[in-house]
Amino acid sequence: MTDYKTPLAKVRGLGSAKDGTHHWFTHRITALANIPLVIFFVVSFVGNAGKGHDEWVAWLKQPLVSVLMILFVANFTHHMRLGLQVLIEDYVHTPGTKMFSLIMVNFACILIAAISIFSVLRIAFGG
Repeated sequence: MTDYKTPLAKVRGLGSAKDGTHHWFTHRITALANIPLVIFFVVSFVGNAGKGHDEWVAWLKQPLVSVLMILFVANFTHHMRLGLQVLIEDYVHTPGTKMFSLIMVNFACILIAAISIFSVLRIAFGG
């Protein structure tokens, strides 16, 4: 049977979803933002090592520390979600499993971010 479709018509709908560059760029920007945030996180935790609970709470109640910790959690979980999404899209080939995995990764990352940010806010505002 003769196929009268043009080459463009044959591949339409099979190509890029026009979102790959944005995803790649966002992943790189979150990675760059993570550099100073992770340095802050590590230096702060090393500096507070061995301190008691009350001292940790007092440290986290400082406005700058609370804001930086929230930024760290939000940026890190977003970066994690983007990276896991790429892994799933590249290596999970069954459509149903891929969709389920993407939904679970999104749910888990949002849950981790929400609980972490809520905890920081609760400590910061003395709850």
